[in-house]
Amino acid sequence: MLKWFIWLLFSLCSDIKIKEGGNAIKQSPELFINPNGFRLTAMMRPGKKFVRTEHHPFKTCGNFNCPMCVKSIAKFRVSPKLKEEFFGSSPAPFIGRFGYPLVNVGVLSMPEIAEDAWLYDAPRTWASRLYQIPEIVNFRASLINSHSKSHVKGGSRIREITQEIGMASMPVELEMFLRKKPVIRMSMDSVTAPTGPSAEVKSVRITANAKVHTKVDKVYSDTDLKAADAIHYLYKSGFDEGSLSKILSVGAVGLKSNRKIVPTRWSITASDDIVGKDLTATVKDFPSMDENSFYFGGYLGNYFAVMLFPEVWGYELFETLAGCSSYTTDYESYDGRKSYVTQTAGGYYASRLAALEKLRKLKRQASVLVIRVITKEYTIPLGVFVVRESMRKAMQSSPVSFSSGELMIKYASSFIRKRFGHDVTPILKSSRILRNANQRKLTSY
Repeated sequence: MLKWFIWLLFSLCSDIKIKEGGNAIKQSPELFINPNGFRLTAMMRPGKKFVRTEHHPFKTCGNFNCPMCVKSIAKFRVSPKLKEEFFGSSPAPFIGRFGYPLVNVGVLSMPEIAEDAWLYDAPRTWASRLYQIPEIVNFRASLINSHSKSHVKGGSRIREITQEIGMASMPVELEMFLRKKPVIRMSMDSVTAPTGPSAEVKSVRITANAKVHTKVDKVYSDTDLKAADAIHYLYKSGFDEGSLSKILSVGAVGLKSNRKIVPTRWSITASDDIVGKDLTATVKDFPSMDENSFYFGGYLGNYFAVMLFPEVWGYELFETLAGCSSYTTDYESYDGRKSYVTQTAGGYYASRLAALEKLRKLKRQASVLVIRVITKEYTIPLGVFVVRESMRKAMQSSPVSFSSGELMIKYASSFIRKRFGHDVTPILKSSRILRNANQRKLTSY
């Protein structure tokens, strides 16, 4: 998946305007392959001085999602606001994973007090409002990652403040003192949302009482309640996965002797998995679907073709880049998985959660085959929320019903070929969901 993003990063701007002698001219960048096998433009050739063009950093190259333009403009906007001391609003904690169990513990905060600070860490709202890549990157680049080293089970002032922010239902106002001016660096991966400038904390204090929901305070106070049971309780009480992952990350739930902070990346996947397992147990009590149903939808260049077969519960995810023959896949049968997925990582648990939410609403169980097609629209990895929300949009679409699984498979194959120019025949041939369905038909005679 990482190589796909690197390939996309350097293959988007086909025409770059370069100012020469006061006149703007068009130049098609020369392409070559560097020793690592990645495609680069002439502007980025090793040993060649970077050329300031109209698309960097004040104007765009014409490609709305150009990763270079998006990140450059976001950095340019936030740079004047960066300082060593500030009063700001913090909507979320952030726990690093490198060096575990001695990790960076900190908060993501705006360098100013803002009423809409909650929006800077609100993936479900971003998706519902159809915010695009530049807007999301601008939000995240505006949050300063103020951190300090701490042991996952140790006590420190920064850990206490991080816990209050993770448990709060609204952004927390604080006064921050940093050791140095924040360094502008955009960090992005496939699980967590992007993070922007960062700096080490000298001291920090909360300037207004954090508002904690009574149900969050209840599970925090109950030190005999297991973490999974606390997450189940909060989810059923209406808390979304974003709130759950933050609460889990800051060590606010679980048995007293087991409580510890959890890296943000791990807590996101863990909360999706915990809720997913609970929903799976619920869905297994429902009867199978009456018909074969095909759903399709997407967001930010991530498209999901979902096939529901009238069988017992099973789930399989395939991920592929449009026009690329390779793919990744993971699967679980009715009995569930015994270990963490090996290929699709957090995307598996995020997409499974969306499928289970739909089945619970239908009060049915089904064997679910999902094909995720990633297009060149998705130029910057924004985190696993994109998978979860794209899958939800697919499951919210009007389904196409079929009298047989064979007809649905043919339709899905033809649909994806026409929409993306992509042949999914190799995927369908390797599908364990389809293989198991065919075996059940043979043994029924």
